[in-house]
Amino acid sequence: MSDVQVKRIEPGAIDAEMAARAMERIKSYLMQHPDEQEIRVVGEIGAEDALVLPREVVMLLTFILSQAAAGRGVSVMPSHAELSTQQAADMLNVSRPYLIGLLESGAIPYRLVGRHRRIRWDDLMEYKRKTEAKSRAAADELAALGQELGI
Repeated sequence: MSDVQVKRIEPGAIDAEMAARAMERIKSYLMQHPDEQEIRVVGEIGAEDALVLPREVVMLLTFILSQAAAGRGVSVMPSHAELSTQQAADMLNVSRPYLIGLLESGAIPYRLVGRHRRIRWDDLMEYKRKTEAKSRAAADELAALGQELGI
């Protein structure tokens, strides 16, 4: 899908103190108005020209601000985005040949665009969630075994 754009804010690109102040003001507002689903953002112009945002968007903005306040970068990508094999490999922190093996084994769905493989963001994140859950289960099992053996 060529119309998909990833929006990225590099680490340190936003003033951390300003981001922290904005985040705290938004969090405070959301806590004071827990049932409000449409948030009116009023500027210096006045309430009649208020910007109305869905609560979920404001919560996402709060997350972005929290990351900026910590000096981290943030990327926003639509869930229907398709990634190249190199992008997907980078996100999983694996080599491209290893990722191609995962694709060809059926572990992660993909589609061909000409000769190029494309992986949906949603599918990649589902694979990542499953592998992380398996890793946690294995770690829990090892911890339990260690307890049994008194190690």
